[in-house]
Amino acid sequence: MTFVPVDPHVDAIRSVVPRTPRGCEECLRLGTPWVHLRLCLTCGHVGCCDSSPGRHASAHAHVVGHPIVRSMEPGETWRWCYVDRNLV
Repeated sequence: MTFVPVDPHVDAIRSVVPRTPRGCEECLRLGTPWVHLRLCLTCGHVGCCDSSPGRHASAHAHVVGHPIVRSMEPGETWRWCYVDRNLV
């Protein structure tokens, strides 16, 4: 049997609706490009990934303190905890 630790930040996950389903909230406002999108599972903020110039998803997580995002890319269901730097 394999022990899989539970991330203590999963309590921050809420049922959210993307605030800007068409793209990264900040990039849309600034008119800048993004590579991939991430959805904050605490508030619904949509930000761009760390491969994007703005890195808005991780900036949101660090400034606001919302730890977990999920990929908004088609066919991807993974979630990432910025605090513990692991998949959840």
